[in-house]
Amino acid sequence: MNPQTPINNLPGIGSYYARKLKKLEVETVEDLIYHFPFRYDDFSKIFSISNVKQDEKLSIQGVLWQIKNLRTKKGKFITLATVADQSGTVEVIWFNQSYLTKNLKPGMQISLSGKATIESSKVKLISPSYEVIRTGTLKRKSNSEHSTLHTGRLVPIYPETEGLSSKWLRSKIAVILPLYVKTVTDFLPEKLIKKQQLKSLDWSLSKIHLPENYREVELARKRLAFDEIFLVQLMSIIRQKEWLEKMSAPKIKINKSRIITFTQNLPFTLTNAQQRAVSEITSDMKKGIPTNRLLEGDVGSGKTVVATHAALIACDNNFDTLFAAPTEILAFQHQKTLETLLKPLSVKVGIWTGSKKQKGDITCGTHALLTTFKTKRQVGLVIVDEQHRFGVAQRAKLFLDQSSKLKPHLLTMTATPIPRTLALTLYGDLNLSILDEMPKGRQKISTFIVPNNKRQDAHIFIEKEIKRGRQAFIITPFVEPSESITTVKAATEEFDKLKEKFSTQIKLGLLHGKLKTKEKESTINKFKANKINLLVATPVVEVGIDVPNATIMLIESADRFGLAQLHQLRGRVGRGKHKSYCFLFTDSKAESSLKRLKSMEKIHVGFELAEIDLKMRGAGEIFGLRQSGFENFKVADFSDRKTISAAQIEAKTLINSDPNLSKRPELKERISKLQEQYSQPN
Repeated sequence: MNPQTPINNLPGIGSYYARKLKKLEVETVEDLIYHFPFRYDDFSKIFSISNVKQDEKLSIQGVLWQIKNLRTKKGKFITLATVADQSGTVEVIWFNQSYLTKNLKPGMQISLSGKATIESSKVKLISPSYEVIRTGTLKRKSNSEHSTLHTGRLVPIYPETEGLSSKWLRSKIAVILPLYVKTVTDFLPEKLIKKQQLKSLDWSLSKIHLPENYREVELARKRLAFDEIFLVQLMSIIRQKEWLEKMSAPKIKINKSRIITFTQNLPFTLTNAQQRAVSEITSDMKKGIPTNRLLEGDVGSGKTVVATHAALIACDNNFDTLFAAPTEILAFQHQKTLETLLKPLSVKVGIWTGSKKQKGDITCGTHALLTTFKTKRQVGLVIVDEQHRFGVAQRAKLFLDQSSKLKPHLLTMTATPIPRTLALTLYGDLNLSILDEMPKGRQKISTFIVPNNKRQDAHIFIEKEIKRGRQAFIITPFVEPSESITTVKAATEEFDKLKEKFSTQIKLGLLHGKLKTKEKESTINKFKANKINLLVATPVVEVGIDVPNATIMLIESADRFGLAQLHQLRGRVGRGKHKSYCFLFTDSKAESSLKRLKSMEKIHVGFELAEIDLKMRGAGEIFGLRQSGFENFKVADFSDRKTISAAQIEAKTLINSDPNLSKRPELKERISKLQEQYSQPN
């Protein structure tokens, strides 16, 4: 079976189901096989009816004695059935599934899985999963001899979409899987498999879908997780190797007197971490190879001034700098910041967005820099802020679309605190600089979880602070009300409600991503001038709004945010001299959610919070947005440092012994496909 066969070519799928599967990113046979279960329902215990206990998850296998439909007084259908084994009978009830009387006939041997209830010594199953074993006489099988797929075993549960249930996916995968694993070639070297004590690829793919027990699930996931990290590491090493071998960049000279002037005119002293990062970037730019460095720092750690330092160096060597940001708000913020920092050195800072276009020696901009911006001078440096919001292909376009043979140096930045092991896994082809030291004078923000019964008290406190001259943010997750998530506050809805809750003296503003650029600018400028006291917003304020007078950050439905994002939002206050507060509102009663939010009360270091989220919610939750490459990990656990370390070492060892993977054509093909996948724009 060809792994790349389009999914709609398979029997019983066609264009309708192919469209549904595409929503799950399943377009080929291989995609379907790699659509892994995220959990399993344990219905492996097959009981005699007489041994059933109350509220026990179990399976029963027996003969269907009778089945009929009854209509309730409200006009709904109930399907009643009686199933018997050698020890007794069980009553089965299904709601609104009258078609079952056509599928299930007396005399059939069926398997039922669900939770049992006992009423007046009578065993009942309410809406269980069912499966026909065969017609005829009942013959019990042992737990290890599975004649069933949806019952009587560990039943895999898959990520679903409307119209595609786990049962449907199980049925299709169970047919294709045996054919696929017969043709699959194991791309890992046999020596590596033995050394790392991994199972074969065909065994692992079979067992992750149809395991006999949880031990098989564990072993299958271990192998498939290793594959994911190993392939990304290998791709990163190859990409870095190609970068170093094939590309050249301007050799930058340092004008020491200009750098001294720049640092002496700063309104603050650089931290040791900032000085270290500047030194690392400067050292890179002196070489004839393009800098490829990630600058990672907590909210308020001073990444922008480090990037400005690099931009000044490029400018002093008669090269332009492009400074790309994911939003217009942030692009304009950067322009103003750079203008202030570079004013003593007479450096022109331009802006290039959808709404405003003005070139400079350094030009800040949005995605418009990718499409409409043309420069006469050689671009010597490209800076990409909040780089995870740009796809690999978009970053490459900024970098590669330069006419000269010399390629610019590339500095990417993020305020999202990614644990080092995760950063090295995702960005193994980048050198890493971390700002792990906060500037002096940055205050800790008092953070509190606020239950519903304290909501009014929080609003009273906010009004008092505003009357003292301060300002506040209220953050909601969505712009419009979500019908599927009724508990989540919407910014537009909350804005209308708050106008009623606060006195007319409090001037409210509304900010979200659907506003036009001029409306956003007007709202932000009014907030900065304190003409708006209370800004109701979506997480668009996460980056780019610097209002030192704002002292309160209130976040609705805080349990729906990752800790790293909450920390970034919290970082919008506490930027001035006044005492600042962060209130986390939540309706959640879940112990795990409250425990996670409690971390915000005690911990004020973004990297530590990211580590907690990594362990409790997984890597995808750290970003909240599609991360280039992130979506490709289905099994890997990024808190599993042992696997990450082993995969990194094995990838380096393999490349050292076979630099072009000429001895491993299957592996080379995998890497090629992965590179294509990672190069898709967001």
